[in-house]
Amino acid sequence: MITCTFENNSKASLRHITVNAIVVKDNQILLGKRGTFAGKPILESGKWGLLGGFFGRDENLIQAVIREVMEESGWEINNLKLFRINDNPNRPMEDRQNVDIIFVANAVKQTGKSDEEVSNLQWFDLNKLPSKNEIAFDHGDNLELYKKYLKEKFSIPVFG
Repeated sequence: MITCTFENNSKASLRHITVNAIVVKDNQILLGKRGTFAGKPILESGKWGLLGGFFGRDENLIQAVIREVMEESGWEINNLKLFRINDNPNRPMEDRQNVDIIFVANAVKQTGKSDEEVSNLQWFDLNKLPSKNEIAFDHGDNLELYKKYLKEKFSIPVFG
């Protein structure tokens, strides 16, 4: 939660907004194994997750997700589609009640390396994903929803 002070000096706890991407190439999904930040393990460290994170100041949605994917994987992405807005305040292992905005994006080319927040990158076939207990937060739910979307082609974005 973010503690904000308003013009009338009242304070409130507000929720963070994050972006994540389901990065696709040749019918595979790129996942990153969560690592460290400033040398300390990040939340759900050692588990696989979608690539993404927090907005930087003065960024819009597209700029934030492109930057986060580049920082965490070194991959350039394009053809972004808004897939889901997950505003569930009871997301598993999520202490900040983040509202997560999830995109589907195509991997274009890898021009860099991952930062320390990702200890390993791996492409996974959609039918050979890690088990849910090996995937951070509710990212496994997003991957299952994406697999369902590929079969049923329902309207996106999905809210909630």
